[in-house]
Amino acid sequence: MKNIAIIYFSNTGSTENMALAIAEGAKQQGAKVLTHAISGTEIAEGRFKNDALFEKLENMDAIIFGSPTYMGGPAAQFKAFVDASSETWSNQLWHNKLAAGFTVGGSPCGEVQSTIESFYMFATQHSMLWVGIDAPEGTSSRTFNRLNSSLGAIGLVDEKGQLDDIDIKTAMRLGERVAELVR
Repeated sequence: MKNIAIIYFSNTGSTENMALAIAEGAKQQGAKVLTHAISGTEIAEGRFKNDALFEKLENMDAIIFGSPTYMGGPAAQFKAFVDASSETWSNQLWHNKLAAGFTVGGSPCGEVQSTIESFYMFATQHSMLWVGIDAPEGTSSRTFNRLNSSLGAIGLVDEKGQLDDIDIKTAMRLGERVAELVR
């Protein structure tokens, strides 16, 4: 069985919608998916605490990270999770697991790519293997990966706070791809 975790923070629901699309894509490839939305109750005095979650992550084949982009990077709630993973890093418990990332922003010039880059850096510090977006339908931004990110799935919300269907499709593909690569 392919075991994939999706760990994310979502404030308005758009990042959660991306997470659910990624989960659907992975499930279509036969993966068992654990989704976990980081909540404020897991953060005390700025520190994320959920030992049970970290234990579950040890048994995953892949972990996909997600957060909205705030001020050019991931939300503080997600960063609290990152900082809490230091013991996992010390013991190299995620060594050679697959990793991927996704984010949602309000502007294509809002440094959304830097959030994906921070996930990439975080994953490589854990000795994980990064999975980016491929182009199964070519490179037309009208039908797939409209923001042309190769590092991960990026979504932008419109003035009503809604994600474009192409961003959801790209997120599903990220889930499919991670599941395809799990061996």
